[in-house]
Amino acid sequence: MLDVRRMQVLRAVVSSGSVTAAAADLGYTPSAVSQQIGALEKQAGTELLERVGRGVRPTAAGLLLTEYADAIGRQVAEAETALADLRAGRTGRLAVRYFATAGAALVAPAVARFRREHPGVRVELKLIDVEDPLPDVKEGRADLALVVRADGTGPEGIRLVRLLDDPYRVVLPRGHRLAGRRLLELAELADEPWVGSEWPGPCLDAQLDACATAGFRPSFAVQSEDYATAQGFVAAGLGVSLIPRLGLGSRHPGVVVRKVRAPEPVRVLYAAVRETGPGAAERPALRGLLDALRGAAHPDR
Repeated sequence: MLDVRRMQVLRAVVSSGSVTAAAADLGYTPSAVSQQIGALEKQAGTELLERVGRGVRPTAAGLLLTEYADAIGRQVAEAETALADLRAGRTGRLAVRYFATAGAALVAPAVARFRREHPGVRVELKLIDVEDPLPDVKEGRADLALVVRADGTGPEGIRLVRLLDDPYRVVLPRGHRLAGRRLLELAELADEPWVGSEWPGPCLDAQLDACATAGFRPSFAVQSEDYATAQGFVAAGLGVSLIPRLGLGSRHPGVVVRKVRAPEPVRVLYAAVRETGPGAAERPALRGLLDALRGAAHPDR
């Protein structure tokens, strides 16, 4: 097998026209250069240089290997440049997992800003439903995932970056006895039929925990697990519902939305990244995306 480093020595000799000049360029002794060329000739099984006056010139085999050495040198230089760009966050790929209600409010403006600041980095977005995306992050299939957590803790090896507190609002049918109020006590909804808007998990837990603090457990007359559908059931008079603020981007004309307190149910959105390794938040591109998500979460700051 031909030695790539010796091929680069051959290229230096051919470019300079002599062993002595090549040695000076490379910082070697002339004897060390001659030894490298001799070893390369043994690998090639043929002579690579011939003497001409006080210098040397390549044989046909020497010229052939010099051309390949030139190509290898260019590829190495290109690889070094590409690697530097990747390390600096100028190129690369980021795989992101997100859920629907975070898409318009957080992901869209964050990715738009990120692409302006990092045009060479490709962002691959995948919408998730109810499945837990943290294994994708931990196992390297995703670089970042948006998740909802109650206590801000994740599995070992995962770092959670708090992005946004998303409070729930009560959704009432127009004409409801409480519709004229701007602010409601959560306990005032204890005897109402409820329309479910969440899948079992941390989002639903945020509702149930708040209701428990207010002294009751909601009685669900309808389960929808979809914010738009839940609004439709509320508009039809089938019950009241709690929907997070991010889920109310499109409001049904047959409902009214009011703030609720004592307590105010809140779900907390986090960005999940790996703590260490190639997917860790220390990567410049990933740091840039986290900064963009923070900016989208708090545009007035």
